[in-house]
Amino acid sequence: MNIIKIGEQIAVLRKNKGITQSELGERVGVSFQAVSKWERGESLPDVTVLPLLARVLETTIDHILLGGEKTVEYKGKITVSDMRKGIKSLQSMGEYLGKENIIYRSAVKGINVEMNTDIEKAFTDDYVFEAFLAEAIIQNLISGVYIDVSDVKNNFRYEHFKNIVLEYCGRYGIM
Repeated sequence: MNIIKIGEQIAVLRKNKGITQSELGERVGVSFQAVSKWERGESLPDVTVLPLLARVLETTIDHILLGGEKTVEYKGKITVSDMRKGIKSLQSMGEYLGKENIIYRSAVKGINVEMNTDIEKAFTDDYVFEAFLAEAIIQNLISGVYIDVSDVKNNFRYEHFKNIVLEYCGRYGIM
């Protein structure tokens, strides 16, 4: 939390509303001097004032406290375990439907063509499986999904793939 940025954000929001420091102070129950100190980055609004301050400035508490920076909103959350199950479900499809079934063959062909690979090799080779697992997680990260870094650290067997996924986590603001 950067106190200077927070103060600057309060000032910008106040000015955009066309109100003075005195008017803002009156509306939230503090002196204009308190508002001035916030805007200069000398102090922060009291926690009890933040909800009313956000309402008066027509914003959110997060927007104020993040100094106007956007928060990252994820489209969902995944786990390594769920991704692993997802890939395994394709293998199960082949077992249940039969590997010559058109539905299974089409799914495999689609993956192989799109990824220029052989997904069935992943069903018999742990290293290749983990490569697909990493790719599945990365594709989700790219599309805006969240994964817990500790989950990645604890659930990859191969350091190489774990590090690649962690690198992508960092790129997408997941630390």
